[in-house]
Amino acid sequence: MTTLPGIVVTGASGRMGQMLIKVINDSDRATLVGAIERSGHGWVGRDVGEAMGGSAQGVFVTDDAQAAISNAKVVIDFTAPSATVAFAEMAANAGVVHVIGTTGMTADEVALLAPFADRAVIVRAGNMSMGVNLLTQLTKKVAAALDEDFDIEVIEAHHHHKVDAPSGTALMLGEAAAEGRGVALIDAMDSGRHGITGARKRGDIGFSAIRGGDIVGEHDVMFAAAGERIVLRHMATDRAVFARGALKAALWGVNQTPGEYDMLDVLGLND
Repeated sequence: MTTLPGIVVTGASGRMGQMLIKVINDSDRATLVGAIERSGHGWVGRDVGEAMGGSAQGVFVTDDAQAAISNAKVVIDFTAPSATVAFAEMAANAGVVHVIGTTGMTADEVALLAPFADRAVIVRAGNMSMGVNLLTQLTKKVAAALDEDFDIEVIEAHHHHKVDAPSGTALMLGEAAAEGRGVALIDAMDSGRHGITGARKRGDIGFSAIRGGDIVGEHDVMFAAAGERIVLRHMATDRAVFARGALKAALWGVNQTPGEYDMLDVLGLND
């Protein structure tokens, strides 16, 4: 019997779900013990390995999320905001680490997670890539060093299936820039420009979203002043970087006390 931490993956049939399963299966530090899909999905009841087009691995896709989570050490969740809140309650009931990569969560939805962190570890990040989290720290430092003569723009590009904008990563970067400037992002955010918008307001943090093809994820933070520009960039070419980051968060989380954490905690980069 394995002593490796058992991990459950939600949304098993999705692009991220399948990538997470592959990364866990390839790891020698964890084992897949469950795969969750919504009731009525065609994968429910099937061996997840066979459902993914490979060989059987003895883990069957289930729609009984609470039972699957209760038999694990960690649940990794890249689904939808309402589902994530429900999974957070199940994870807290079972005392299981909940790694959240779900994007598009409102402030109210994020606030709903707080009571569950009293009973379980929650690691939540808009992007699980280690490179992006380093970019976040660089963004904060550059924003702190430059005054409002430098306009800040966050430019992000993703595949045409992505349903939320700005991306969770773009918002992370915007928050980092706002923190560096000593302002609240909600007061400085400028997005969705269209038509006659008037001149840009000094101190605003702008956002632009590009959607097309199979772009995995590209993020630029541009600091633009008269006569010069500084551009910080991260490009993801393989969705596996997010899965590997999520696995790192999962393995880190099993050794922590209940509370809310992010990838900067995982990487030891928080001040």
